[in-house]
Amino acid sequence: MSIFARLGEFVGGATTGAISGVIEAVRTVFAGDPETRRRVAFSVAMIALSAKMAKADGIVTPDEVVAFQDIFEIPYKEGRNVSRLYNLAKQDVAGYESYAAKMAELCGTGKANCLILEDILDGLFHIAKADGVLHEKEQAFLARVAEIFRVDEVHFERIVARHTYSSARDPYAVLGIAKDSTLDEIKSRYRHLVSESHPDRLIARGVPEEFLAIANDRMAALNEAFSAIEKDRKAA
Repeated sequence: MSIFARLGEFVGGATTGAISGVIEAVRTVFAGDPETRRRVAFSVAMIALSAKMAKADGIVTPDEVVAFQDIFEIPYKEGRNVSRLYNLAKQDVAGYESYAAKMAELCGTGKANCLILEDILDGLFHIAKADGVLHEKEQAFLARVAEIFRVDEVHFERIVARHTYSSARDPYAVLGIAKDSTLDEIKSRYRHLVSESHPDRLIARGVPEEFLAIANDRMAALNEAFSAIEKDRKAA
C-alpha cells in the first residue's frame, strides 16, 4: 500500500480544522512502527505545511495541489487524499508555527539540524518556487519554519543557496564551505554532502520514495556547485 493510500485512512473521517487529529493519529497508530511513522509524518508535513505556506503568502489558487502532485509525482488516483489533507490544513484555525513545532518532535526534543527536517524544508522550497518566483512572504515563512525546526543559520543559508536560480548561485554557499578552502577540503565536503543526499539515505531516514525529486534536485545542485569550483580552480 502506498504512503498516500495510508494517508487516506486518516483523512477519511476528518472534518474542517481537524488537522491536529490527523497528526495525533499518525503518532499513535504507528507508535510501534517508527519507519512507517516517519514516512507518513513526512508526507503529512509536506502537504500541510505547503498549504499553510500558500495561506501565509495570501495567494491561494486551484493549481496548488496540482503543482504539488507534479513536483512529487503523486499518482493521479491518490491525488484525492492529498487534496483533502491540503484543504484541511488550509482551513485549520491553528497557526503554522504550532504545527511545525509538532513536526520538530520527529527528531526528539532539542536536536538541532535534523536531516529529515532539512528534507522537509527542501521540499517546501521546491513548492514555493514552482511558480518561478520565491516571494518575500514565502521566504519569511520558510525562515520561521527553519527556526522552529532548529535548523541553524549556516544550514539554512546552504538550503537557500541550493534553491537560488542557477545563474545566481554561489557554489561555495551551496556546499557550505569557505572560499579560501583547499580543493581537497572542498572535495571532502562535497563527498560528504553527496553521501547525505543519496536517495537511499533519504529513504532510510523516512523520506517516501514518492518524494525523491528532492534528492535528485539536491544532487544536481551539489554536482553543479562542485563542477563550477573545480573549473575555476583549474583555470586559476
